[in-house]
Amino acid sequence: MIKYLLLTFFVLVGFSNNSIAQFDGFSHEVGVITGPIALQSDYGERNDLKTNVGNTSVGIGIVDYLNFAFDSSCLCYTPMSFFNNHFKLRSELSYSYTELKHFGYWVEKNNGTSTVEQLRGMRANTHILNAGMQLEFYPLSVRDFTTIEGSFGPYVSLGAQFSYYNPDTYSLMGPLGTVQNTYPNYLTPSDGQPHGYTSDAGNVFSVVSSVGTRYKLTPISDLLVDLRFQYFNSN
Repeated sequence: MIKYLLLTFFVLVGFSNNSIAQFDGFSHEVGVITGPIALQSDYGERNDLKTNVGNTSVGIGIVDYLNFAFDSSCLCYTPMSFFNNHFKLRSELSYSYTELKHFGYWVEKNNGTSTVEQLRGMRANTHILNAGMQLEFYPLSVRDFTTIEGSFGPYVSLGAQFSYYNPDTYSLMGPLGTVQNTYPNYLTPSDGQPHGYTSDAGNVFSVVSSVGTRYKLTPISDLLVDLRFQYFNSN
């Protein structure tokens, strides 16, 4: 089965702004994120630079943070505790569209065989809509970062997302599923499908982990740089 949804890497650059929220005990921060996404799948070779670069697209999303160190109902800091000074809760809605093709040795060799041409002709694309939450841990003080312009707030995070994907698989040579147009491995039934590929839409859960940092631009805005690993629990 072609693994459209195996793992992705994000380098997200975003802005977050503090906003007033009428809830006791915390405040909201909202932002926009965007950046390149390298979608690893059965298209291309594993651990191949050309594959990782070639099957790259751009994602975009909106994020909302719960900042437990600041109480917006009184415009004051909350009582000091380890949790509210080192953790934030991040909610996210993001979207990406990725086009996929084969790269690497098996499509670059010129031996004149039909299987090479079949791989060269295979194409796919997938729309992915993600929604989920992550708990971010800041080893440095969230309160100090909030008050000092030009400061950095590094973090690591772990969470889960629910994703809707809508793929399309095809060949430039003609309809897939025929011996003439399809690489032999993909003619074998897999995961309940008549062939080793599918264009069926579906839902999947994923585990998300990030490492990144914030940079305090102004008292109410931050620059966010985030490197993410997202592992989907289904093909």
